[in-house]
Amino acid sequence: MSRRDQLRVLAGRSREVVLAAALVGIATGLGVVGFERLTVNIVFDRGVAHLPLWLLAFAPGAGLAIAGLWLRGPGRGLSPATADAYLQSFHRREPLGLRALFNRLVAAIATLGTGGALGLEGPSIYLGATLGSVAQRRFRRLLGGADPNVLLVAGAAAGIAAIFKAPATGAIFAIEVPYQDDLARRMLLPALVGAASGYVALVALNGTAPLFPVSGSPPIGFADLAGAAALGLASGAGARAFAWMLRRAKRVANAAHPVVRVAGAGASIAALFAIGRLLTGESLVLTPGYGVVTWALDPRRSVALLLMILVLRCLATSATVAGGGAGGLFVPLVVAGALVGRAFGEAFGQLDQSLFLVLGIAAFLGAGYRVPLAAVVFVAESTGRPGFVVPGLIAAVVAELLMADASVTTYQAAPRFDGTPPSADDR
Repeated sequence: MSRRDQLRVLAGRSREVVLAAALVGIATGLGVVGFERLTVNIVFDRGVAHLPLWLLAFAPGAGLAIAGLWLRGPGRGLSPATADAYLQSFHRREPLGLRALFNRLVAAIATLGTGGALGLEGPSIYLGATLGSVAQRRFRRLLGGADPNVLLVAGAAAGIAAIFKAPATGAIFAIEVPYQDDLARRMLLPALVGAASGYVALVALNGTAPLFPVSGSPPIGFADLAGAAALGLASGAGARAFAWMLRRAKRVANAAHPVVRVAGAGASIAALFAIGRLLTGESLVLTPGYGVVTWALDPRRSVALLLMILVLRCLATSATVAGGGAGGLFVPLVVAGALVGRAFGEAFGQLDQSLFLVLGIAAFLGAGYRVPLAAVVFVAESTGRPGFVVPGLIAAVVAELLMADASVTTYQAAPRFDGTPPSADDR
């Protein structure tokens, strides 16, 4: 074909990819609405949350038991992986299917609906990635010549965009998380389209209020920028320790006998819940932990108390993972970062209670998942305060440098030493 004919074919294929990505994004956004309402509004808010405290303490253990039994029975030995399943499919070009999606979502509802300390974003990513993978196989002829991962990435971006009401975060996270210190090239357009359409589908039903409404305008003085760099060091060290805990928790989940791991995890979470109630009078150890961010903003919280809740939350998340729970690690990293940032600001007498809390989120999340760009965009979108971007970038970059090759997931590929991007065979 002539050069002109090649450009015409490419333009036509791009239109088809954009249309397919938009449809996958809309379907994902609607799916995320249904998943969130069933898990949070119905199972937890209307049911589990009203249990007596002694039963509430053991509810996550019961959820882990249900999730494990379901995955071993109807799931036929399926793993609880959600975001990791997206990364595996991306690198190995393995298709995702609707049967596995249904079974993993049941496990996620059991885990998260009973108060497991994981996030809804993992199942949301997996939901979108699966819908994209299925659509790409179904419309193979229409998308002939397109990268096999194009709708997989679009769906994953839509899942993040929808669950966090953050379209730019969804697009950037979906192309940044598959690699350490690199991006999924040629995937930006479908990721943007999928994220935008997923966001629109969700906010049409749930509104556009920011995830973390933070007031005030952050200062950008030299002292604050230096503080952001120092906070990056603290967050990088914390994220590396948390990543170590999570990766070992995943090994326990894979190696331990199901009865032993569920019983141990359930008992551990109940004990952590009891300690948290004694310290604060609130149930801060359970659920993804959005309320912990609001709790941490109270100026009456001491550094010691903030750090104790940080330890309890990290241990609860690790126990949930070790017990075979299905859920995401994005929100646990956000909550941990908020606690580190708030404690850091309190220790150094920072009058603006929100500044270091938000910077801690950017640094801890960016380091833990190796996604500094997505983390900084996330804090801008989720708070509605783009002024946090500059100090957030400093904190995230410093934290990233401390991570070396550590991460909360083992399925990210690293760039080769010659600077070329990794291929699917590098795993």
